[in-house]
Amino acid sequence: MRTTKAARRLAAVAALTALALVSACSGQGAHRANEAVGSSPPAQPQVDQARVNVLPGMPPVEDPADIYAADRPGMLSPVVKDFPSRVYVPNTNSDTVTVIDPGTYKVIDTIPVGRQPQHVVPSWDLKTLWVNNDLGNSLTPIDPRTGKAGKPVAVHDPYNLYFTPDGKYAIVMASMDRQLVFRDAHTMKTVKAVPVSCYGVNHADFSRDGRYFIVSCEFSGEILKVDTARMKVVGQQKLSVHGSMPQDVKVSPDGKRFYIADMKAGGVWILDGDKFTKPSLLYTGKGAHGLYVSRDSREMYISNRGEGTISVFDFARNKLTKKWELPGGGSPDMGGVSADGKVLWLSGRYNAEVYAIDTRTGKELARIPVGSGPHGLAVYPQPGRYSLGHTGVFR
Repeated sequence: MRTTKAARRLAAVAALTALALVSACSGQGAHRANEAVGSSPPAQPQVDQARVNVLPGMPPVEDPADIYAADRPGMLSPVVKDFPSRVYVPNTNSDTVTVIDPGTYKVIDTIPVGRQPQHVVPSWDLKTLWVNNDLGNSLTPIDPRTGKAGKPVAVHDPYNLYFTPDGKYAIVMASMDRQLVFRDAHTMKTVKAVPVSCYGVNHADFSRDGRYFIVSCEFSGEILKVDTARMKVVGQQKLSVHGSMPQDVKVSPDGKRFYIADMKAGGVWILDGDKFTKPSLLYTGKGAHGLYVSRDSREMYISNRGEGTISVFDFARNKLTKKWELPGGGSPDMGGVSADGKVLWLSGRYNAEVYAIDTRTGKELARIPVGSGPHGLAVYPQPGRYSLGHTGVFR
């Protein structure tokens, strides 16, 4: 969620969408079976073990039951195996990226970038980190081998950035422009700008076969289904809770369920991506925001920014099993899991700090001061064959 440009326009957006919100939120047919913390969402479907018919050009799915099988500890691509381990923190209010050595929990560098950096995004080929300078209308490349920033590339309204699974295109989440902009993944030249009728496109994730992706629209409380090859919106629906503000999106290991964090609803929507029917809501905590899968694909960490907690969801058991509280509170936002899977790193959006959390016990290992407004933190390198963008969605 952005903190400046959005605030200036949100009032106007609300006026334009008031009728739609009233209509969508008055219905009582939404699936609400999972409102209680720890209750079970719909059972996961059986996985087809046959080879997945993927998007042409996309690397094959090696394990249809677990699309995160290439993300195990130590499975670093040859491209990144010699990169130093670092945590890159974009500070939206300071216009900088703080660099942390995760081995010592010390800040080792501060990189000036463009105005209002939102996320640090690994490129599809794993060679570059792109800093999304939202109000600066640019992307700053960082070489993860040296930690040095390169010449910014002009890109309008880059709130967030993803890559198609075939590696051909970058997809700019142009939130205020109300567009999904497909660009050449290397030159960032525009290939196709896709207008959307929702407000605030911000996060996404791809289906197991890469043929479609689900997008959250935070300001109008909607989600989209987009055909990857056709670059076309093929589905759209309003979430049923009044004032919904969907954020991060993550697909289940078997690829059949999408999880969508919702700050206003205080939980995670669970969606059948193929059918795109009405999702059910699992309450996790106030300000549910970021979603991160464990290295063994068994659990998902959910940052509840509004209450300073992290909920842990067990995929096999289909339920919440733990909730970790940050001592003294905090505002856990975006981040990632360490390469060995032992540490969950999250930015503290409203506290100018970063949290390192033990994934076995939930204990806070470190709280590190950074710049103002830390947001889309990237842990790098991480295991995986290629990156789908955001702060590190690897396959």
